[in-house]
Amino acid sequence: MGEITFRKLHADEIECRVAQVSKTGSISLLLYKNARCDMNLLDEVFGVTGWQRSHEVIDGRLYCTVSVYDSEKKQWVSKQDVGTESKTEAEKGQASDSFKRACFNIGIGRELYTAPQIWITKDDYTDNGKGGTYDKFVVKEIGYDATGNINKLEIVNTKLNRTVFKLSKNGKIESKQAAEDKENQKMIESVDKVLLPTADGKVTGAQIDRLKAEIKRVGTTEKEFCEMFKVANIFELTQAQIIAAIGALTQKKDGEGLKKK
Repeated sequence: MGEITFRKLHADEIECRVAQVSKTGSISLLLYKNARCDMNLLDEVFGVTGWQRSHEVIDGRLYCTVSVYDSEKKQWVSKQDVGTESKTEAEKGQASDSFKRACFNIGIGRELYTAPQIWITKDDYTDNGKGGTYDKFVVKEIGYDATGNINKLEIVNTKLNRTVFKLSKNGKIESKQAAEDKENQKMIESVDKVLLPTADGKVTGAQIDRLKAEIKRVGTTEKEFCEMFKVANIFELTQAQIIAAIGALTQKKDGEGLKKK
């Protein structure tokens, strides 16, 4: 038999479940395979009589051993792993989970570990009122590169009947969450740090310099500006006043002056 190899999972063999919900309401999805998929692939590669499974309790935890028959070496090759309880049926959940984990050890579905982070914005699912959703997400399309890593992925929300996540072969993620992350990054990078208040609330030299530059740009004087704020000089202004003033001045055209035309 030589080295054991399994084909990569097809789109209809992969399922999605919600892994977590972010503070902003976006949800992350996890790709997984079920026990039926594992059994079908074992039958496909080894035949119905070419593999077997067994379970045993070790230190109070349920383990599964999956064995496949190596016809060349005339011996059984076994892999074992432990399962975790499901939220509904503890014993059945452990048995199924330990079996699926043991099958991962053999090599079934390892490519799922290469999946990108899958985030779905709250606009692309129906909130169930409990901090989650009952919507069903399915893998419409999946592709792999030469090394077996996922390089193409499309996920559809069947309730809304639309694509909510897409990974193209060039590695570009097309989703509202990715777009929001990109836009947020642009906003972070574009923030004028001079306009950010300091922790101690004290006016910085950079803020004074910017205010003076803006006063000059709009074509007025510091004296006229201070008269407008009813202070003797700009150093009497609070940091909040200076930040607000800079923001207002930047909206004016060069040489426009302080008063509205």
